[in-house]
Amino acid sequence: MKFLEYSSLDSINLFLSNLNLGESTIKGCLEAYSCKHTGTDRKLSLSLEQEMLDYLGQSAESNSASPVEYLSCRSSRKTLIYLVLTLSHMYPDYDFSAVRAHLFFKEEEWDSFKQIVDDYMFEASQEWALANSGASLLEVMSKAIDEVVKLGECEIYSYNPDSEEDPYFEKGAIWSFNFFFYNRKLKRMVSFRCSCVSNVVTDDFLGDEVASHNDEDDIFIDMDM
Repeated sequence: MKFLEYSSLDSINLFLSNLNLGESTIKGCLEAYSCKHTGTDRKLSLSLEQEMLDYLGQSAESNSASPVEYLSCRSSRKTLIYLVLTLSHMYPDYDFSAVRAHLFFKEEEWDSFKQIVDDYMFEASQEWALANSGASLLEVMSKAIDEVVKLGECEIYSYNPDSEEDPYFEKGAIWSFNFFFYNRKLKRMVSFRCSCVSNVVTDDFLGDEVASHNDEDDIFIDMDM
């Protein structure tokens, strides 16, 4: 996967990089990739393909249920590999399994994405409108995504893992989501990750850390050296 630079994404990323809303902070990022394997990707791609084939073989022997039907289709496996490779580039320190990741991927419609942005990013959209002469954040995002992957020709996926499998999970997290816009013909992918973290919980956590550190200092002060 090759990272692609688009200026239309930059202004959105700058706005969402650390958007403080008072009691919470939103962190979001749009990234574009070309689905062309680099040297490292080829090795990981072959490994993921073999993992899925092994899983299919084991499932056939044990009469296991889903995700066998999905993984039996070569084009579906290829799509899943691209999705997992994109995740690996987004979170380079996190280890993803293609079969495990499949359980958390879901094909979506544009209306589903729009609804999530409207519901979860309402305050962020208001802040964007104030800073950009009333412009719609969703419309600007859709135009930026369309420039890269042509929305009308895209497959849309969401990645919704539980907290243990979520590389974006952190203390004080209120919500998070990952969306992927994949154009098979162009072999391009746009990812959109976004999370909201409570400033109250984060501040309390930092306060506890400082208090704990001070208590440890007091212990050493009271000790006879």
